[in-house]
Amino acid sequence: MNQNIITYIDENRETIFNQWIEGMDEIGEKKELKAISDKVYLSTSREYINLLLNNISKDLDNLSVILTDFAEKIVRFGWPLIYVTEGLSLFGKIVFEGMTKEETDDSQKVALMYDFDQWLRPVYNEIVKTYTGSWEHTVSMQKIALQELAAPLIPVFDKISVMPLVGTIDTERARQIMENLLQGVVKHRAEVVLIDITGVPVVDTMVAHHIIQAAEAVRLVGAKCLLVGIRPEIAQTIVNLGINLDQIITKNSLKKGIETALEMTNRKIVTAGDQK
Repeated sequence: MNQNIITYIDENRETIFNQWIEGMDEIGEKKELKAISDKVYLSTSREYINLLLNNISKDLDNLSVILTDFAEKIVRFGWPLIYVTEGLSLFGKIVFEGMTKEETDDSQKVALMYDFDQWLRPVYNEIVKTYTGSWEHTVSMQKIALQELAAPLIPVFDKISVMPLVGTIDTERARQIMENLLQGVVKHRAEVVLIDITGVPVVDTMVAHHIIQAAEAVRLVGAKCLLVGIRPEIAQTIVNLGINLDQIITKNSLKKGIETALEMTNRKIVTAGDQK
């Protein structure tokens, strides 16, 4: 790296720092960062500029370790990659303009521009690679965690199990639901299964199709299926879409579903005072 660039940055750290913070504030106003508190935004921005200021002369191997920790932090915050790349571009712009402000020799400007490119391009590439790797790792771990928690079949009474569904249902998750449902029916020897969609925000044609398939699969392994948690807006959507749920028993709440399931297995809930 050009020693003149290192010297200039060391001698003008405070000026570069203030100009960068001011410029990043403008970028932050334009990006989807307004939900982040001012304190967190400012402290993370300061950490980023200090990272650049303190490690400009380090080789990429050493810089990579530092960038990894920082990238993991901003990925957890959910900050976009453009925040990091624009931050680096702004840093280079401030330094370049400061160094060439009084330079009149165009050949010197061109030479400095070349040095800047040689310096910033590898750092830029390393930042993108590190951020992308951290993001992919985070998404992968979240996906694994979701799969582990998604759609468990819970036995609530003898021969009665409940599968609570929460969140959006896509094709991959529908496949997981089907597997868990069939394995759970056999494992718990369930005769009645309640699929609770209280936590499903939207029921469209695709979601309804997956639910109908799940109910049919349950029937084929010798159990009965109830669909519970149908809110008024969901019921209206189902009617408007012309979805046929005639073959599935539906209830508007889990409580009513369990009462029905008990009746289907020749049982009912009574209060202690009613027992003889």
